[in-house]
Amino acid sequence: MAVSPAALAYHPLTTDDTGTQGAGGNQLEASYDYAMSKEAGVKAKERSVPLTYTRGLSDALDVYVGLPHVSVSETGSATERGWGNVAIGAKWRFYENEASKLSFAVRPEVVLPVSRSDEEKGLGSAETSYGVVFIATQETSFGELQANLEVSRTNYDLDQNRADNRENFYRLSVAPVWQVNEQWKLALDVGMQTNADVTKDRWMGYVELAAVYSPNEDLDFGLGLTRDVRDGAAESTAATLGVTWRFR
Repeated sequence: MAVSPAALAYHPLTTDDTGTQGAGGNQLEASYDYAMSKEAGVKAKERSVPLTYTRGLSDALDVYVGLPHVSVSETGSATERGWGNVAIGAKWRFYENEASKLSFAVRPEVVLPVSRSDEEKGLGSAETSYGVVFIATQETSFGELQANLEVSRTNYDLDQNRADNRENFYRLSVAPVWQVNEQWKLALDVGMQTNADVTKDRWMGYVELAAVYSPNEDLDFGLGLTRDVRDGAAESTAATLGVTWRFR
């Protein structure tokens, strides 16, 4: 959990959508994320405050940079704090059909390394990592349906981390988003993904419930609650609370 790269998506969901900021548009995202895992009497906690800035270069192309401040702790160990991996990426919506209301996008990303000492503390990975997410959005009578396929690789500097963790990561997820009214959206995000722990089955899942409140078209407040499933004896839950501000 402590060496996972930053996850950038349609906050507070894990699954991203094809939406972009438009030419000259800007977006700032900030959140407080809390994750806890229990297994064999050991409790691990991670708190992070990710900050992400996105800039629209054209109507269909965004670039972004994200940086989290991370705090990690484990039963019997001291709490470690510091900056995590910087993520730099882009989102390109390469197909959009106005008649069918279907669109596709791709989001490549490079994750810059932290120091070797910070990897030892569990704050991130000390080697450059990378990945790509393929995104589909279908507008529906109730709102939207999002789907993602992610392929990424996390590289580690420490031999122990390379031995304990799978480095190739895959995720397939779907998220229906209900437009309750002009201000509220509700979402269910479900997916299967690679379990980083090499001692467990390769595949695990997650279920997330989320709500987004938008007092106006430029401001969103999001809350998400996530539970991992099929993760062996581990019990893992996470919560995220964030704000998104769009401006020109």
